[in-house]
Amino acid sequence: MSERPQDEERERRIEMEIIVDAYGPEEQALGWYYWLEEHLHFPFRARCIAERRTSPLRKGEEVEVIGMLGEEECQHEMFVLISWQDRTLGAPLAQLEGVDVDDQTREAIDDWHYWVERGYEL
Repeated sequence: MSERPQDEERERRIEMEIIVDAYGPEEQALGWYYWLEEHLHFPFRARCIAERRTSPLRKGEEVEVIGMLGEEECQHEMFVLISWQDRTLGAPLAQLEGVDVDDQTREAIDDWHYWVERGYEL
Protein backbone atom coordinates (compact mmCIF):
# COMPACT_ATOMS: atom_id res chain seq x y z
CA MET A 1 0.00 0.00 0.00
CA SER A 2 1.04 3.56 -0.58
CA GLU A 3 1.64 6.28 1.93
CA ARG A 4 -1.49 8.13 0.79
CA PRO A 5 -3.83 8.24 3.78
CA GLN A 6 -7.05 6.30 3.58
CA ASP A 7 -10.09 8.44 2.83
CA GLU A 8 -13.19 6.76 4.27
CA GLU A 9 -15.65 8.79 2.17
CA ARG A 10 -13.78 7.99 -1.05
CA GLU A 11 -13.39 4.33 -0.07
CA ARG A 12 -17.15 4.12 0.55
CA ARG A 13 -17.94 5.77 -2.81
CA ILE A 14 -15.61 3.42 -4.66
CA GLU A 15 -17.02 0.36 -2.93
CA MET A 16 -20.71 1.33 -3.12
CA GLU A 17 -20.86 3.09 -6.51
CA ILE A 18 -17.92 2.03 -8.67
CA ILE A 19 -17.01 -1.57 -7.93
CA VAL A 20 -20.27 -2.59 -6.26
CA ASP A 21 -21.14 -6.22 -7.08
CA ALA A 22 -17.76 -6.75 -8.79
CA TYR A 23 -16.48 -10.29 -8.25
CA GLY A 24 -12.97 -9.95 -9.60
CA PRO A 25 -10.57 -7.72 -11.49
CA GLU A 26 -12.43 -7.89 -14.82
CA GLU A 27 -15.70 -6.76 -13.26
CA GLN A 28 -13.90 -4.06 -11.26
CA ALA A 29 -12.34 -2.78 -14.49
CA LEU A 30 -15.77 -2.60 -16.13
CA GLY A 31 -17.20 -0.84 -13.09
CA TRP A 32 -14.45 1.78 -13.21
CA TYR A 33 -14.73 2.13 -16.98
CA TYR A 34 -18.46 2.83 -17.08
CA TRP A 35 -18.39 5.00 -13.96
CA LEU A 36 -15.62 7.18 -15.40
CA GLU A 37 -17.34 7.32 -18.77
CA GLU A 38 -20.45 8.67 -17.04
CA HIS A 39 -18.72 11.08 -14.62
CA LEU A 40 -15.99 12.59 -16.82
CA HIS A 41 -17.49 15.41 -18.86
CA PHE A 42 -15.75 15.33 -22.24
CA PRO A 43 -14.03 17.17 -23.75
CA PHE A 44 -11.81 18.72 -21.10
CA ARG A 45 -8.28 20.02 -20.79
CA ALA A 46 -5.74 18.02 -18.79
CA ARG A 47 -2.12 18.44 -17.77
CA CYS A 48 0.47 15.68 -17.59
CA ILE A 49 1.59 15.29 -13.97
CA ALA A 50 4.07 12.43 -14.45
CA GLU A 51 6.09 11.12 -17.36
CA ARG A 52 5.86 7.44 -18.26
CA ARG A 53 7.95 5.37 -20.61
CA THR A 54 4.78 4.11 -22.29
CA SER A 55 3.42 7.58 -23.05
CA PRO A 56 4.75 10.41 -25.22
CA LEU A 57 3.51 13.12 -22.84
CA ARG A 58 5.92 15.26 -20.90
CA LYS A 59 5.30 16.64 -17.43
CA GLY A 60 3.42 19.95 -17.67
CA GLU A 61 2.18 19.33 -21.22
CA GLU A 62 -1.53 20.05 -21.77
CA VAL A 63 -3.88 18.00 -23.93
CA GLU A 64 -7.57 17.80 -24.69
CA VAL A 65 -9.27 14.66 -23.37
CA ILE A 66 -12.06 13.66 -25.73
CA GLY A 67 -13.33 10.34 -24.38
CA MET A 68 -12.51 6.95 -22.93
CA LEU A 69 -10.41 4.46 -24.86
CA GLY A 70 -12.29 1.21 -25.56
CA GLU A 71 -13.17 -0.98 -22.60
CA GLU A 72 -10.96 -3.81 -23.93
CA GLU A 73 -7.90 -1.54 -23.52
CA CYS A 74 -8.94 -0.68 -19.96
CA GLN A 75 -8.73 -4.15 -18.42
CA HIS A 76 -5.81 -3.29 -16.11
CA GLU A 77 -5.65 0.49 -16.17
CA MET A 78 -7.95 3.32 -17.24
CA PHE A 79 -7.02 5.07 -20.48
CA VAL A 80 -8.57 8.16 -22.03
CA LEU A 81 -8.48 9.38 -25.63
CA ILE A 82 -6.50 12.57 -26.10
CA SER A 83 -5.82 14.96 -28.95
CA TRP A 84 -2.06 15.29 -29.16
CA GLN A 85 0.01 16.79 -31.98
CA ASP A 86 -2.73 16.38 -34.58
CA ARG A 87 -3.33 12.77 -33.56
CA THR A 88 -5.77 10.92 -31.33
CA LEU A 89 -4.25 8.38 -28.98
CA GLY A 90 -4.72 6.77 -25.58
CA ALA A 91 -3.10 8.02 -22.40
CA PRO A 92 -3.27 6.67 -18.85
CA LEU A 93 -5.74 8.67 -16.77
CA ALA A 94 -3.34 8.34 -13.82
CA GLN A 95 -0.89 10.51 -15.78
CA LEU A 96 -3.30 13.44 -16.09
CA GLU A 97 -4.96 16.05 -13.93
CA GLY A 98 -7.92 18.14 -15.04
CA VAL A 99 -7.44 21.81 -15.92
CA ASP A 100 -10.42 24.06 -15.14
CA VAL A 101 -12.79 21.07 -15.06
CA ASP A 102 -16.16 20.87 -13.33
CA ASP A 103 -16.43 19.37 -9.86
CA GLN A 104 -17.77 16.00 -11.01
CA THR A 105 -14.94 15.52 -13.50
CA ARG A 106 -12.34 16.56 -10.92
CA GLU A 107 -13.77 14.16 -8.34
CA ALA A 108 -13.81 11.27 -10.84
CA ILE A 109 -10.17 11.87 -11.81
CA ASP A 110 -9.22 12.19 -8.13
CA ASP A 111 -11.02 8.93 -7.32
CA TRP A 112 -9.00 7.08 -9.97
CA HIS A 113 -5.75 8.68 -8.76
CA TYR A 114 -6.64 7.66 -5.20
CA TRP A 115 -7.24 4.05 -6.30
CA VAL A 116 -3.89 3.91 -8.09
CA GLU A 117 -1.93 5.70 -5.35
CA ARG A 118 -3.33 3.41 -2.66
CA GLY A 119 -1.86 0.49 -4.63
CA TYR A 120 -5.17 -1.10 -5.60
CA GLU A 121 -5.09 -3.02 -8.85
CA LEU A 122 -7.53 -4.36 -11.40
